Amino acid sequence: MDTMKTIRKEIEDSPLSQREISRQTGINIAAIHRIMVQGTGLTAASCDKLLNFFGYELKKKKGKKNGKCD
Repeated sequence: MDTMKTIRKEIEDSPLSQREISRQTGINIAAIHRIMVQGTGLTAASCDKLLNFFGYELKKKKGKKNGKCD
């Protein structure tokens, strides 16, 4: 899962403006603008806030071994 791509897609598809997403999440509008324009600029905490805001939750896949990446 590409987290930044997912966040950008959610922001693009949202009926809310970037400014309103910023206001509701407490994330600086400049940081949201950077993710949309440059694809970077969010801290892990901001990523968590945005993913939670859009209804995502982290779950470990069953049967996955620790230490292996796909």
